[in-house]
Amino acid sequence: MRTFQNIKLFAKMTVLENVMIGRHIRSRAGMMSGILRLPHSWKEEKTYANARLPCSTCLACRTFAHADALSLAFGQQRHVELARALAGEPVLLLLDEPAAGLNIQETGHLGETIRKIRDTGVTILLVEHDMSLVMDISDEICVLSFGQMIAQGKPRDIQKNAEVVRVYLGDENA
Repeated sequence: MRTFQNIKLFAKMTVLENVMIGRHIRSRAGMMSGILRLPHSWKEEKTYANARLPCSTCLACRTFAHADALSLAFGQQRHVELARALAGEPVLLLLDEPAAGLNIQETGHLGETIRKIRDTGVTILLVEHDMSLVMDISDEICVLSFGQMIAQGKPRDIQKNAEVVRVYLGDENA
C-alpha cells in the first residue's frame, strides 16, 4: 500500500519538482538532512526552486514549471527529462533514443534543443535510429551493426559509405 501511495505522489509532481530531482546530485545537504527536513536542507531546496531552470533552451519547462508533468504532451515531457538531466550539470550527456515516439515536428524541436545544449559545451553521446535527426545534429557518427563498428566519420561521409548503405538499406549494388 505504501509503494502505491508513493507512485501516486510521484505522478503528481510538477515540472519544477521533476527538474529539482536532477539537481539533488549536487546537493550539499545529504539524504538524511533531506529526509529529516533540517533547515539547511530546505533552504537549499528553496534556492533550487527559486533558481532559473537549468537549461535556457527548455522553454516548455519554464513555461509550465508549476504544471503537473504528466499533463504535458509527450514531446514536452521529453524536454522535462532533458532539463532534469541538465540540472546535475553534466559534462557528458548520454541520450538513448530520445526521439522514440515523437512526431516529425517534435523531433525537429528536440534536435534544436540538443544542438543548443551541445553549444553550451556539454558533450552529447546520442544513440538514435532516426537518421534525419542523427544527420541533422551530429558532428561525428559511429555506425554499428551487430555490435561491430562498420563506419565512423562526418555525417556526409556516412551517408555515402557503401557498407552503411548495404547493411541498413539492403542495397546489393553498394
